[in-house]
Amino acid sequence: MSDPRVDQSHVLVKRETPTMYFVGVTTGKSSIMKVFPKWSDILGLGAQIVGYDAPIHAEDEVYRAITEHIKSDPLSKGALVTTHKIDLLNATRDLFEYLDPYAQLCGEISSISKRGNQLRGHAKDPITSGLSLQAFVEPGYWGRTGGEVLCLGAGGSAVAISVYFAGLPDAADRPRKFIAVNRSAPRLESLKAIHAKLDTDIEFEYVLNDDPRVNDEIMGKLPPYSMVINATGMGKDRPGSPITDDGLFPENGWAWELNYRGELDFMHQAERQQTSRGVRIEDGWIYFVHGWTQVIAEVFDVTLTPELFAKLDEAASSIRS
Repeated sequence: MSDPRVDQSHVLVKRETPTMYFVGVTTGKSSIMKVFPKWSDILGLGAQIVGYDAPIHAEDEVYRAITEHIKSDPLSKGALVTTHKIDLLNATRDLFEYLDPYAQLCGEISSISKRGNQLRGHAKDPITSGLSLQAFVEPGYWGRTGGEVLCLGAGGSAVAISVYFAGLPDAADRPRKFIAVNRSAPRLESLKAIHAKLDTDIEFEYVLNDDPRVNDEIMGKLPPYSMVINATGMGKDRPGSPITDDGLFPENGWAWELNYRGELDFMHQAERQQTSRGVRIEDGWIYFVHGWTQVIAEVFDVTLTPELFAKLDEAASSIRS
C-alpha cells in the first residue's frame, strides 16, 4: 500500500513474510512491536507485525486503502484496529463478507481476519474488556458496594465495556448506573442507539461535555466505590486529562486508565488520591494483553487456552515498556 497519508516510516516491510498489521495512531511506540516477535515464536507463526499510522478521524479513503491492501495481499494475514475501530468500519463495511454479532451491534471492528476468500471483521472489545475487568474486580462487587460507573469518552471502549456489563446474567455483577461523557454528540447518539438494543436494567446517562471542570463535578457526585474510566485517549493519543487536578475521585473507588503508555495524566491524578481517598488504580496493560491475544488468535486461527495465555502474558510482562 502506498497511500501517502498513512505513515509506515518506522517499519521495514519484508514482503516475503506473512504479516499482521496494526492500524493505529502512533503504532511504533506500542509495546506490541517488541512483544509480537516473542509471541510469534511461542505460537510458531513465522510472522511479522507492521504498523499503519493514520490521523484520528481520518478520511474514508485512508481506511479503504488500508483495508483493500489487507484484503488483496496474500501475505497479509489480518490486523488489529485501535482508535479507528468505528471510523474504519463506517468507511469499509462493504469490503467485509462477514461481521460478527458484536461488530454488527457495536458498529465497530477491532479485528480483521481472513478465512478463505472471506474478509472478516470482529469486535473483540466486549470480550477483552470483560476479561480485563474480571482480572481486578471481584464477583458481586457492584451489588455489594452500590458503586456506579463514569466513563469519560463514548468511543469503542465505552461501547465495549457497557455492552459487556449489560450482558452479565447476575445483577450483582452489573453497576446500577453507567454515565457516559463525550465531547461530541454523534458518538453519544451512537452509544445511546446501541444501548437501546440491549435488554438490561442498567440506567444509562449521556452527557455532552468537553469541560474538565464539569467532569470534576460529575465525578464528585458519584457514590463511594464507583469506577471512573478514562476512555478518551487523553494521555496517550492526545495530551492532558479529561479531569482537572482538583477533581475528587469517589472514595474507595476505582480509577481505570485504559492507556498503559504515554503521559498518563489521569492515572497520575488518581495516584495522588490513593491515600486520601482510598482510590484503587488499574492501567490498561491487562486490557492490552487480552486485546492483542484475542485478535492474534482470530487472525492466525489459534486456540487460546488459559495455559497458552499465561505463557504469552509472561513473555509480554518481561519486556513491558
